[in-house]
Amino acid sequence: MDALDRRIIAALRLNGRATYAELGRTVGLSASSVHERVGKLEAAGVITGYHAVVDPSTVGLGVTALVGIHPTDTAESEEVADALADLPEVESCYAVAGDEAFVVKVRVATVDELEQTLGRLRRITGVARTRTTVVLSTRFEGRPNNRELDGA
Repeated sequence: MDALDRRIIAALRLNGRATYAELGRTVGLSASSVHERVGKLEAAGVITGYHAVVDPSTVGLGVTALVGIHPTDTAESEEVADALADLPEVESCYAVAGDEAFVVKVRVATVDELEQTLGRLRRITGVARTRTTVVLSTRFEGRPNNRELDGA
């Protein structure tokens, strides 16, 4: 991966719907050259997908919480992670250092649904307890960190 690939990645992280022509103008290549490079980046697993960014509250997911998962002494991390992945309201799961084994981001419609979700989380084999932080507002989220890509 060279400096041009890094600039293409940075541009795509800002606008995943940019056309090859737009990307080409941004990085100084032809659209066909950008198309070829993007294809290689996808094939190499550097670019793993494209998605729409949606305002959760507009689709009925107005409650966000960060839940720390404290494991039991005999918990198998992979089994706990697999069980967390089975819950559709768990949007993200991070294995972390410290007392907690995982921190998950949960999105639900109501506080009542959050309570039900916490009950399901606590019933997962290998979960000793949880610690929940309810998000009051989101200042920013999902912004691309292009620090190492822009300067290349």
